[in-house]
Amino acid sequence: MERNNNFDVIPLDRLSHIWELQDALNRRIGLDTSTLDEQQKIHWLLNYCRAMSQEIAELTDSVPWKWWAKYQKFDQQNAKVEIVDLFHFLISAAQVMGMSADDLYAAYVKKNQVNHARQDSGYAVKDASDSRHV
Repeated sequence: MERNNNFDVIPLDRLSHIWELQDALNRRIGLDTSTLDEQQKIHWLLNYCRAMSQEIAELTDSVPWKWWAKYQKFDQQNAKVEIVDLFHFLISAAQVMGMSADDLYAAYVKKNQVNHARQDSGYAVKDASDSRHV
């Protein structure tokens, strides 16, 4: 464990801790992702996809993207909040799919290697089979 500037205890395995926090929040809301059947998984995965789409829209609205509107300002604080909101729903979606923090980490590392290999090769041709091992 480490301590931050506020002297709160911060677990060294932060991703696993976030996973536990999200599971506790989901259970408080009434969703135990470990007990879902296939139809419920589909339902909740779609719910989280829709929620993430909305959070992406809210993140987009934090950025002055309307080139014709001069009144807009970059709301960096809100952008950070929307990113965290996205992360909440993304973790929930992963939990619906039965992924643990370790599963996500391992898959991320493998996919990151695929992405680097794609860049090394010029990524001129799409090859969906290059991610089947992820």
